[in-house]
Amino acid sequence: MKTEGLGKRFGDEAVVSDVDLRVPRGTAFGYLGPNGAGKTTLIRMLLGLLRPTSGTMELLGLPVPKRRRQALSRVGAIVDEPRFHGHLTGRQNLWALAAAREPEAHGRIEGALARVGLRERADDRVSAYSMGMRQRLGIAACLIADPELLILDEPMNGLDPAGMLEFRELLHSLVEEGRTVVLSSHLLDEVEKTCDAIAIVDRGRIVAQGPIDELRAGGAPILRIECSDPRRAGVLLRNRAGVAAVGEEDGMLRLELAADDPRAETANIAHLLLDAGFQLYRLQPDEDSLEERFLEITSRLGEAA
Repeated sequence: MKTEGLGKRFGDEAVVSDVDLRVPRGTAFGYLGPNGAGKTTLIRMLLGLLRPTSGTMELLGLPVPKRRRQALSRVGAIVDEPRFHGHLTGRQNLWALAAAREPEAHGRIEGALARVGLRERADDRVSAYSMGMRQRLGIAACLIADPELLILDEPMNGLDPAGMLEFRELLHSLVEEGRTVVLSSHLLDEVEKTCDAIAIVDRGRIVAQGPIDELRAGGAPILRIECSDPRRAGVLLRNRAGVAAVGEEDGMLRLELAADDPRAETANIAHLLLDAGFQLYRLQPDEDSLEERFLEITSRLGEAA
């Protein structure tokens, strides 16, 4: 999947601006941003539901909208909340959707229901389904098309922690089969656990893009310290040249290191605290979480604005 200079305006308001997106095949890719950042608008343009104001798009190597019909025959998508006929059962809804597909789609219904954990509830009316069950049925609806590319907009809404874990495992298995999954979400922790690479979007623009490990590595090295008097230790370390920032989380000091050699600086800090009479219980080098990097990037943008 690829976009170049993609933009969408509603009147004078730019909802999506100059988006250059590259999604490698056979990966789980997260499109990450707060609510209102333009994520759903981008998906609607990719699926031909909205006409872009500027730029170009490709799905599976095919230009959209020029070859939209051919491209979408190999794509499964959920936009916003999946919608079904509430008076029909889950299985009946899938049969109705399969009727608009190739004849083989009907043969995939039972496997799709089993894969999303709905086989035992497939003959219940959808009106009795929870939000999480409707999300699962939405994934099953995608799978009856045997898609090469899945585009999922906030698919974890309504899932409990166990459901999120099962959903994450499902997405991993789809990628292992060679499929590409694009996951649009504001749930940073789940995207971090699910995806190989991400694009961070803010106010309609992509502000960072690449493998998650590389984006996390762009932040300062983190050192967490548990000691006998965190407040006084923080005062001692605050003016140290190798320490960029000092904070406190859950009774532990959180240091952002600015030294060229973080390992040597960690050893020096340990000696300094011990020599100053502190009891040192834990010294934990760490890396920024995706959430911390996201907040760092978007807060810099806010300051620039």
